[in-house]
Amino acid sequence: MHYSRGKNQTYTIRGFLNSLTMGNIRIRNLLFVFIILTVLLVVNAVIEFHQSKNELYRLLRAQAQSLLESMIVSSDNALATNNYLMDLSQKRLLNNAGLIRKLYEDRNISNNILSEICEENDIFHINIFDNSGRKLFSSHERDMAMRGGQQMPQRLLRPIFDGEADTLIIGLKQARFNESRRYVVALATLGRGAIVLNIDAQQMLAFKRKTGFGGLLRTMVAQNEQIIYAALQDSSEILAASGNVHSLEDIGQSLFLSRALQDSLFATRITRFGSNEILEAVHTFIFDGRTIGLFRLGISLQPLQEINDRIYRRLIILTVVLIILGTVLFFYLLTRQRLELLQQRYQDVETYSGNIIDNVSDAILVIDESSGIKIFNKAAESLFHMEKKETLGKDFKRLIDDKSCADLLQEASQINQLACTIAGENKNILVSRSIYFDHNRNKNFILVIRDITQQKNLELQLEIQNRLSAMGELAAGVAHEIRNPLNTIGTIIQQLDKDFQPSTGAEEYHDLANLVYGEVKRINETVQNFLRFSRPEPVHPRLFKVGKLLGEMKTQYTPLLSQKNISLSIDQHWDGQVKWDYNQIKQVLINLIDNAIDALQQRGTITLSLSAAGEENLILQIIDNGSGIPPEIKPRIFNLYFTTKSNGTGVGLSLVQRIIQEHRGLISVDSKPGKGTSFSIHLPINL
Repeated sequence: MHYSRGKNQTYTIRGFLNSLTMGNIRIRNLLFVFIILTVLLVVNAVIEFHQSKNELYRLLRAQAQSLLESMIVSSDNALATNNYLMDLSQKRLLNNAGLIRKLYEDRNISNNILSEICEENDIFHINIFDNSGRKLFSSHERDMAMRGGQQMPQRLLRPIFDGEADTLIIGLKQARFNESRRYVVALATLGRGAIVLNIDAQQMLAFKRKTGFGGLLRTMVAQNEQIIYAALQDSSEILAASGNVHSLEDIGQSLFLSRALQDSLFATRITRFGSNEILEAVHTFIFDGRTIGLFRLGISLQPLQEINDRIYRRLIILTVVLIILGTVLFFYLLTRQRLELLQQRYQDVETYSGNIIDNVSDAILVIDESSGIKIFNKAAESLFHMEKKETLGKDFKRLIDDKSCADLLQEASQINQLACTIAGENKNILVSRSIYFDHNRNKNFILVIRDITQQKNLELQLEIQNRLSAMGELAAGVAHEIRNPLNTIGTIIQQLDKDFQPSTGAEEYHDLANLVYGEVKRINETVQNFLRFSRPEPVHPRLFKVGKLLGEMKTQYTPLLSQKNISLSIDQHWDGQVKWDYNQIKQVLINLIDNAIDALQQRGTITLSLSAAGEENLILQIIDNGSGIPPEIKPRIFNLYFTTKSNGTGVGLSLVQRIIQEHRGLISVDSKPGKGTSFSIHLPINL
């Protein structure tokens, strides 16, 4: 159905094109259609240009948003890093101050101890003052009376001296006697004195400059030449900016910037920066719940304009080329209309019929009586195991091994069901034959062949299964009625044979008693065999290497077969793991090999063949070149108690059949009298 719908659509399009180019259409109609198509092409080019331009703007806006988000995340990380660094420095200094206060209060402090603490903990300077601001101890032994006198410690440490604070974070401050910066903390002593610690803040400040807003913005602008500027601005001033920005529009003077700062949303606009047209993207920067300012990012639109210009030029050139090609095509179609009409019709019919023939599931052959095979589809290749190029022009009889099937072209009936040997395999086929005469009056045969071998095998297996089920039901009913009386008879006979001693003919009496007991046992074994079909043993599948099982069979039978001049060979084309009942499959092989040995008697060959049948199934074959099975008894070999052996029970092949069925498999037999027998077992790899 899908194929037919596709063909209908194809015919509709072709019909439209044909209506433009072929038949009795007038030139003015073609010209009218050509003008409409040209206008549509021009309109399409204009629409495509605007869509491309809008798409580029959208991509640029997305890029700007991504850059802004990266700036915000990086800035947030920079502030958090700086704060974390300050906290670490503060905590380290306060921990050391606490240690010094303990030493001071225990009167274990000295200038040397303070110097050692400075050296071990990378502290620049430690001073201890009393509550009047007089320096008591210092990590640097030098004159206590430095420039600046006592005003500086008294002013900075006043909250501790006055009892207003125990801990004082002075933070960054200018060094008293040079241009360097220090980070300072102070801790109160018991007498309201102060322990002052400071570290050199030059590395901290250098790191802050490197990771701060200014460095971040300069790095971003330097790495992307399309970014004109990047800045962080609040309502009153520019907080940080790239090096090429000296002034920006004030936030309060722009409705766009004011709304962006107030709404905290990403926004873009097209504006001018100097002589350049730019795309400006803005977003509010918030840190620790506090609005810091507005990030502004200016991106050049020059590359976008260059791309738009290139697209515009290409669309113009494409439109002109299409118009020229359309004009040429218009006149070409006028001259080719008749020839193209015939070619299209021929190709449509050929493609349509060819696809149908090639994709049907039945094998289709067209055979010329004089020149051989003309058509040989894919299903025929699969059935006959030959490629099309090997068969075209050849005689049909070369494909069929049986002479009776090779004559099916001469059969009176048009539909026949036949059993043939094809490519060395026995096949059941359903053949439909018809005849037609071509334009040269040559006789041609059309054969439609369907392989019904599997269907026949399934029917046969179903029939056997039904018979076995019927036997099983019989066994279930008979066993209960027979076994109890048999056990009673056997017990009585044994008891009589043991307890009763006749006055005459004692030996004959005991022989008869043993005979009766033996027959009772034989009947009981027969009932037991019935029960094995009514209640088959459960299957216990397990994983094992199938090559191990085949090797074990060869090892087991080699000594016996060598005495009878019989060779056992393994033809293994698949060696993997299977999930079967190991013992039951082994029993199947034993039964079939024993049958092959009986068929060979002396001198011959037995082959165990294993090959894959698709991805999920295997074919296991037991092949011998013995006497074969007569055709008249072949349909009955799987029947329970059917046997042609004088000492046989007729149970072996029935058990084989039942085991294969329990493994969700199929077993079939192919035999020719005087040439040998082949049992083929199809089994799933994993039960």
